[in-house]
Amino acid sequence: MENFVIIDIGSNSVRMAIYEIDAAGKYREVKRMKNDARLSEGMGSNNILQFSAMKRTIAALHRFQTEYEQFPNVVVRTIATAAVRQAQNQTDFLRSIKDELGIEVRVLSGDQEAYFDYEGVVNRIKAHDFVLMDIGGASVEIVHVRNRKAINYVSLPTGAVKTTERFCLQNQVTAANFFAAQQHIIEQFSKIGWLGHPAHYPIVLIGGAARTLARINRRQQHFRRVDEIQNYQLTRKQVERTMQELLSKNLAERQQINGLESDRADVIIGGLINLTAVMDFIDSKRVIFSDGGVREGVINEYLEQRPQA
Repeated sequence: MENFVIIDIGSNSVRMAIYEIDAAGKYREVKRMKNDARLSEGMGSNNILQFSAMKRTIAALHRFQTEYEQFPNVVVRTIATAAVRQAQNQTDFLRSIKDELGIEVRVLSGDQEAYFDYEGVVNRIKAHDFVLMDIGGASVEIVHVRNRKAINYVSLPTGAVKTTERFCLQNQVTAANFFAAQQHIIEQFSKIGWLGHPAHYPIVLIGGAARTLARINRRQQHFRRVDEIQNYQLTRKQVERTMQELLSKNLAERQQINGLESDRADVIIGGLINLTAVMDFIDSKRVIFSDGGVREGVINEYLEQRPQA
């Protein structure tokens, strides 16, 4: 029996999951932790990680390390995604992590992140043909899946924090800023030649913005377990209705919405505008939620490479 630790240094949050793996390769999650360190905050167009954001992230890693060191027979894999991938001062940040914690960080390319998302989701979803979308803090990954196979994938720098900061979507959102953000994202989509091919496909949505959108609607529908989002679905009209509700409120009012974490209320519109734009772009009629993603892709890779007992 071994304990496999995955640490995911994301652009908006840092997450840790600990999986217990038996000799046959079967695994179950035994611990999960999250810290909203918001690493991508203030990166700006120069893509410079800010000292305060790096400090918050390293502090979260220290807390995680204290936790997983209590487990026996531990294997640790640490990945970083868009914020670190895009950062000009990436080397300095990774060196600080290595010096302070002894942790080696694997920085995923955009294609790797998208493919791990696909690996972590495809066997958890009933649909065979869909567009997978992972809305993160600094990037959005999109995968065209046909007959359960990844046909094309791409990573775009239009994540929730990036879009929010660029178009001033934190508080009361003006029509001009919302339109400018939407047009910018659609322009990015227009550069992806294959994205028009999966017309009318459902969107399989993962990431922090996805969980928030699902929780808001599940609370409104009086579900008892609002966090159980796997295979939960919303129509395009329901998504648009939620977006209109968010746009009608300022930051303080959004923080009072049931299901919306108060520390995500400032970036939720910047995240979900990617979803509404892609639904318009391919004329998608529904969203299917999954709680899988890049971490599940990483553990699948580890199990494939793991020596057989």
